[in-house]
Amino acid sequence: MISCNNISKKYKKVQALSDISFEVKPGEIFGLIGPDGAGKTTLFRILTTLILADEGIAAVDGLDVVKDYRLIRERVGYMPGRFSLYQDLSVEENLNFFATVFNTTVRENYELVKDIYQQIEPFKSRKVGKLSGGMKQKLALSCALIHKPTALFLDEPTTGVDPVSRKEFWGMLKKLQQQGITILVSTPYMDEASLCDRIALIQKGRLLTIDCPGKIADSFKKTLLSVSSENMSMLLTDLRAIPEVESCYAFGDSHHITLKNRTSEYKKEHSDSRRKMADDITVIINNLKVNLEAKNHINVIIKEIKPGIEDCFMELSKNNI
Repeated sequence: MISCNNISKKYKKVQALSDISFEVKPGEIFGLIGPDGAGKTTLFRILTTLILADEGIAAVDGLDVVKDYRLIRERVGYMPGRFSLYQDLSVEENLNFFATVFNTTVRENYELVKDIYQQIEPFKSRKVGKLSGGMKQKLALSCALIHKPTALFLDEPTTGVDPVSRKEFWGMLKKLQQQGITILVSTPYMDEASLCDRIALIQKGRLLTIDCPGKIADSFKKTLLSVSSENMSMLLTDLRAIPEVESCYAFGDSHHITLKNRTSEYKKEHSDSRRKMADDITVIINNLKVNLEAKNHINVIIKEIKPGIEDCFMELSKNNI
């Protein structure tokens, strides 16, 4: 449904995208995961025919983004990162306007947006500028869908939205997927990666890896430990000063560390290997705890944890700095 082959884009001295290649299958929710400035918006603008790539070719629904840009614009829905509806028009007026632009009517495609639009329909006479963030999000999605697109591009749709609205939004995307719509969504939130069928991790305009979220997490082979104490700021500094610690990153209420020359690889069929590895990790944890307590850290808690997508991103990005 969507394909990119060696796409590159440069803004003066800034290389926004470098040799980007991937494919999105029909009916798939594909996530483009990365921080601000990674190149997500630039890629979306190329795929929705708003700007041209410097190099490479791309296609949407079998149509070339340069030669067939008019046809593509009729077939895709695009929800940009910045809210772009008309703030001085009402909810209903905005939806009718976008339906008219695509030579259709709200009545004709109402079933497609019904589940979403019904949540804001009681406020259809309210000016859009007075809506909450979650309601604006639902209206923007309705406007992007009103012409019944085959592919939906959502550029950081949940940024700045409360957790409840974020959960509701992803529930709506799953329902849209069931209707056969292909969805390409970008987000800086690593926890949303698990909600996609496949994801591409991107940083500084380069793809780090592409796979199912579970397979990416399973590819993390290093021993990963979670460490916390009462003084988290000092703990971060002291952990990074320990020679055996390879990497250390702050993760909310704990710090995640990897150790030099320590991997989680072992033969699963050998119980002796598993037992030995568990004993080794226990020794490592005890030694770390003694080391930190000697530096006056209080209530030190260290435990082995399973890596998440963010851990994988941090590990992969070390080679892309």
